[in-house]
Amino acid sequence: MSTHHDQSAVTVLGLGPMGRALAGAFLDAGLRTTVWNRTPGRDGELTARGAHGARSAREAVAASWLTVICVVDDDAAQSVLRPDAVAGALKGRTVVNLSADTPARSREVADWAAGQGIRYLDGAIMTPTPTIGTPAAVFLHAGPEELYREHLPVLEALGGTHTHLGEEIGRAAAYDIALLDIFWTAMAGYAHALALAEAEGVTALELAPFAQGIGAILPPLFEQTAQDVADGGYSGEGNPITSAVSSMAHVVHTSEAHGIDAGVMRAAEGLVRRAIGRGHGADGFSRIAEVLGRR
Repeated sequence: MSTHHDQSAVTVLGLGPMGRALAGAFLDAGLRTTVWNRTPGRDGELTARGAHGARSAREAVAASWLTVICVVDDDAAQSVLRPDAVAGALKGRTVVNLSADTPARSREVADWAAGQGIRYLDGAIMTPTPTIGTPAAVFLHAGPEELYREHLPVLEALGGTHTHLGEEIGRAAAYDIALLDIFWTAMAGYAHALALAEAEGVTALELAPFAQGIGAILPPLFEQTAQDVADGGYSGEGNPITSAVSSMAHVVHTSEAHGIDAGVMRAAEGLVRRAIGRGHGADGFSRIAEVLGRR
């Protein structure tokens, strides 16, 4: 069954929590699954469920036409894939790299793979470990569309939605970085809000239901802001940034009065003041994206 279209086998390199979840989903789908991890001993549960535990990365990649690698970043991925024995065994085979890194690094690894005769797709996982193998999982992919279509039947064993974002290999990482930007600044804002509320005698659990309400306001605002940026309107009709800057200043002052670092909000307030200084005070908050994007 050793053809490029053998859809019955897959190799997973990297058995952290996410890698173990990926391998588990492949096993659940009935695929012949080979696993390998740099630190031995992480494959016990998977081999008990029927996975083959390879003794080396070379043995692992030689076992399947498709290898999925999910490690901490592309430096870690390269340390696994680059050795001659592994790269040689991968020649003519496909690697789907689900390790998170920058778009520039994705392009570098893809260039290396092309030079080795390795077929290469880059991807990103946008949902947490428990979603893998369920309809809630979200996967993004970039690279040659024909290669993506060829391996999609196996990748779909991971559950959820799979979106091919284009042939340019950095696009999955670009989406990933931008979406993580939203996630981590939002989580930093929430952690800060909890500290600020506690300082004012409001417990985290008292604030939480109202925080959910703020969260629910965001999706339509995300849509509207994207439209403003796309059409260059930056409308501030409902809420000009001159009014935003006032409430931001209140957050900064209250935080600092309690000795709570307000660096994140100070940075945001600074961006708004820069926009106002450039004559955009009547515009909406979406103007910030244009101000930031100026070279």
